[in-house]
Amino acid sequence: MAFGDEKRPSLWKRLALGAALVIFASASATAVAAFREVDRVVNALRVQPELKLGTDVAKTEPGKPQTIMLLGSDKRPKGNVEGAATDARSDTIILVRLDPKKKATALMSLPRDLKVQIPGHGTDKINAAYEKGGPRLTLNTVKELTGLRINHVINVDFRSFYAGVNALGCVYTDVDRRYFNNTAQFAYINVPAGYQRLCGREALQYVRFRYEDNDLVRSARQQDFLRQAKQQVGVGRLIEDRGKLVKIFGKYTSSDIRNRAEVLRIVKLAVGSIDQPVREVHFEGKIGASFVTADSTSVRKLAKQFLGVEETPGPRGELRPKGARKRKRSGGGGSMNLEDTEAAGRDQALQAIQQGAGKGLPVVYPTVRLRGSLFAGPPRVYRLRTRSGRSYASYRMVIKRGRVGEYYGLQATRWRDAPILENPSEKRRVGKRTYELHYDGDRLRLVAWRTRKAVYWVSNTLLQSLSEREMLGIARSTKAL
Repeated sequence: MAFGDEKRPSLWKRLALGAALVIFASASATAVAAFREVDRVVNALRVQPELKLGTDVAKTEPGKPQTIMLLGSDKRPKGNVEGAATDARSDTIILVRLDPKKKATALMSLPRDLKVQIPGHGTDKINAAYEKGGPRLTLNTVKELTGLRINHVINVDFRSFYAGVNALGCVYTDVDRRYFNNTAQFAYINVPAGYQRLCGREALQYVRFRYEDNDLVRSARQQDFLRQAKQQVGVGRLIEDRGKLVKIFGKYTSSDIRNRAEVLRIVKLAVGSIDQPVREVHFEGKIGASFVTADSTSVRKLAKQFLGVEETPGPRGELRPKGARKRKRSGGGGSMNLEDTEAAGRDQALQAIQQGAGKGLPVVYPTVRLRGSLFAGPPRVYRLRTRSGRSYASYRMVIKRGRVGEYYGLQATRWRDAPILENPSEKRRVGKRTYELHYDGDRLRLVAWRTRKAVYWVSNTLLQSLSEREMLGIARSTKAL
């Protein structure tokens, strides 16, 4: 049963494992504050039994690069002992490469539905290795798949994500569309579209959502949530709340890391990477009915990229309608593929006004959209509440691209200081507007502009599949009703 029934970036902005980001980052922040407190982290690590991985993990000299495997699951492995089976499966597998000489950190996420050979068990999805033999069998499966030497394994129960998000005061999240499911096959969820504050239960349901989704989109959603969490929390907040976070860290985390020297070695590498760029290696596979598949040559090429700390350019993944030809990747520029949507956009604006928008919040709407896109139902008009208790008139228009999980949209709010708008990558004057551009690697993630009464922004899809020209084209097309 899922617990939910009850993510230019720094290192932490792109760790696509919620609990590991919130909890292990707190340990590193503690070390920044005072290295004498590392012993608190060591003691926290000893709360749970050690992951006994023996010689399956590789040893390194102090100061040398390390590869760490982060596992996220809804339960700890049974007894945390060598080779133990469990009734849970690994929900997330992330490889992190800390290399002081590369002046960057590499991340590579392995799809949970990836078709692999599990040593001693035959062909199955990679997340089945955790169910059959816990972290140790997962470790050996990943090593055989990639050929990489892995130095440490950190296994995190997703309840730590739930507790950690609440401990940090929840996270304001730019939710791309409505997430809803009330069937028995998947966990219950009812999160509406729009920029909003997500706390423990809803945040966990949101990052773990699987209904009408796939591995690529789900991974991108986790990364985006965690980017927003890091933007709002920061190292200072982690230091301030380190007591609570270290307790959560110990309660829900198990690892092969046991002594002060090992903790210090990792923390020094992590702290040295905080201000360095992150190079994300996108796993390239084919999504089928039951499996994600990738040939060994492609996987080894990705592993080489990972060791070389080379970022994969372009969107986080590419989805195509069945039978469609693959389009040439357009990188950060790309050609525009927009069509007129004046009538449909105006209808959205009228619906927003009928729901109460327009009273102090001028309603604007896009007059163009990506070719083949459709508005995904009526706009959502709501009050956006802050931690201080104030609320601001807001609305969200959602546009569906026609592919699984690809939604982009227009957000409006009178909350001019929303955290998502902090630190734009650049400001660009076009016509009578000044646009605030927020990039994610070489992709334009968000483009915002301000008026005397409100702020508006166009959000890219979770896979960052719209080009810069398309994003700016949509933003420039908007007009007031």
